[in-house]
Amino acid sequence: MFRKYILLVFLLGGSSIASSAQELSATISIQSSKVDNQVDPKTFTQLQTQLKDFINQRKWSSDAFGNEEKIDCSFYITIESVLSPGVYDAKLSVVSNRPVFNTNYTTPVLNMQDANFTFKYQLSQPIEFNENKVQGSDPLEANLTATLAYYINVILGLDYDSYALKAGAPYFAKALNIVYNAPEASGINGWKSFDGQRNRFIFIDNLTKSGMDKVHEVIYSYYREGLDQMSEKPEIAKGAILNSLMSMQEVQEANTNTMIVPILLQGKYTEIVGIFSNADRSTKKQLITTMSVIDISNLNKYKEKLE
Repeated sequence: MFRKYILLVFLLGGSSIASSAQELSATISIQSSKVDNQVDPKTFTQLQTQLKDFINQRKWSSDAFGNEEKIDCSFYITIESVLSPGVYDAKLSVVSNRPVFNTNYTTPVLNMQDANFTFKYQLSQPIEFNENKVQGSDPLEANLTATLAYYINVILGLDYDSYALKAGAPYFAKALNIVYNAPEASGINGWKSFDGQRNRFIFIDNLTKSGMDKVHEVIYSYYREGLDQMSEKPEIAKGAILNSLMSMQEVQEANTNTMIVPILLQGKYTEIVGIFSNADRSTKKQLITTMSVIDISNLNKYKEKLE
């Protein structure tokens, strides 16, 4: 497998690689201070442990991952309120990272916030997910694992895409299947195209629909042809990264309501400025022009650092 080959190159000279480890090395954090006086304190301690096991011990693909290959990711759950006994309104933040070839640097790949996370959980409740029966027997219970499984497949898809062109397609397809079969009940949001301007449907639609192939080319170019080449061919790598950002601009201009471009750029400001801080004037000018379209919120920062 191409991804495994690339990571083996990262690890030359290291220890031997196991053949059956799971794909993710995830940390789980649950912040419940807003409701601590309403809920048994053991509830979220137990939930955090169960979710960590659910994510890290389950096999999410048919590929063999060594311990050194595991994808570094984090899930942050903030409990906002108790809607009814055992039913919670929460916010979810998902972060994943990727090593850069021949460096000690780790680059952010996904940094996403989901404000529509309603679920049911009670002490001793099993944490289960069946991709053939996403809705489960209780929609509010199922929404907990369906949402996490959705983001796990997005993480896998983006990671694979960053090593080989369109290699993430099987995982994006699994995430899309979860969307199409998502739990339905009062209070559950985020799975439908009309659930606001930023939701799980729109995001995975951006990654799977016909006409968005350029997105996958952008991901591959930025990471594999760009960042991974910085240590050995810095000028070629910078050119690939600039071209990928300009391609993002084309995607943004052709699809004004897209979620994918701002999500791909989330947390990238410092990285991009560092890459181009010593670039020539014309390159910096082009970069600022591009970022004025795709990263407007940070435009003044780019100008301050690069003009």
